[in-house]
Amino acid sequence: MPTEILMPALSPTMEEGTLAKWLVKEGDTVSSGDLLAEIETDKATMEFEAVDEGVIGKILIAEGSEGVKVNTPIAVLLEEGESADDIADAPAPAASSPTSAEAVSQETEEVPATSAAPAPAAPAAADGSRIFASPLARRIAAQKGLDLAGIKGSGPHGRIVKADVEGASAAPAASAPKAEAAAPAPAAAAAAAPAGPSTDAVIKMYADRETEEVKLDGMRKTIAARLTEAKQTIPHFYLRRDIQLDALLKFRGELNGQLADKGVKLSVNDFIIKACALALQAVPEANAVWASDRIIKLKPSDVAVAVAIEGGLFTPVLRDAHQKSLSALSAEMKDLATRARDRKLAPHEYQGGSFAISNLGMFGIDNFDAVINPPHGSILAVGAGVKKPVVGKDGELSVATVMSVTLSVDHRVIDGALGAEFLKAIAENIESPLLMLA
Repeated sequence: MPTEILMPALSPTMEEGTLAKWLVKEGDTVSSGDLLAEIETDKATMEFEAVDEGVIGKILIAEGSEGVKVNTPIAVLLEEGESADDIADAPAPAASSPTSAEAVSQETEEVPATSAAPAPAAPAAADGSRIFASPLARRIAAQKGLDLAGIKGSGPHGRIVKADVEGASAAPAASAPKAEAAAPAPAAAAAAAPAGPSTDAVIKMYADRETEEVKLDGMRKTIAARLTEAKQTIPHFYLRRDIQLDALLKFRGELNGQLADKGVKLSVNDFIIKACALALQAVPEANAVWASDRIIKLKPSDVAVAVAIEGGLFTPVLRDAHQKSLSALSAEMKDLATRARDRKLAPHEYQGGSFAISNLGMFGIDNFDAVINPPHGSILAVGAGVKKPVVGKDGELSVATVMSVTLSVDHRVIDGALGAEFLKAIAENIESPLLMLA
């Protein structure tokens, strides 16, 4: 029978997505690697490639359909010798109206749990290695009771094809081990936990007031789940201090004057990123993440930076930030921020790192406490630089540009004294910017 093309999981956190655009139509012939569709995840719009060759026999989910669960059939692929007549009882394409997502969700919930598992597109050998076989070869093998692990493929890169299974002698297929029920992910468990009055109760509470309901998109749902998880499961503590910026501002002005001909303009945030990256190297015990039953320490300084976008935020990661020049960090940050706002970042560009920076100083915020983005060990909240009276080492009163910062720390990863040492290293780099070029 024809092969179902399933809604893919394009990121580790993706549970559902929006089928933004089909790049093929019914009757089109596709090969492995051809682009099939554009899919919006909770964070980005990504292209979905074909795994097998064949003809698009039927499109099951229409463009614009939201809330399509991972592993839901979205199209039917016909292989050699198959025709549209072989598609039995295929559901009609889903409408792109707001109710289509609800229909898909209801249909998925009514299907037995075993049908929600991925199609057997990638069986595994006894040693856990992947077995590459065409869908037609897999079906013939199942019908003949053949174990693909015992068949040598003659196709490209050892892929098992139709001729291989037709010429193989029958043998009992290896029984698959019974799958154990997976424990719910922390984020899912946090999202499922009661978080205040019910929807009906809130609607009733404001029934006599003029209101507007805002539908939650995938990004907003993910942010809600992860921040609930963070505040419920991470033992936060906070370290605060003021940092004087006058030396940095003067040095930045001189550098920007010299770099103007190259079109480079460094921001204060670029210096903060570099200062934090070097501090992670100076205090390596703070360059760590929580991994449930252990702490994982990173050697490179991979610094995440929060970027506000419409409806949410991204935290793109600047990898090996300690090894990059200020101008290189500035250019990379501008590129990541631009693509973040267009939702064009790939998952590997916003996942990872051990530490994050959230800067609200440009909005006039003096100070605030940021929520740790798990599994990070800490996050630095950066406020605005404000002119304040300060007492110098000589006891004289003067005016300086002072920036208030707060380091939110996961106490499971970083203890108080270590967090204080880390924040001190950040402050010293910012107050003595020439040290960052040494």
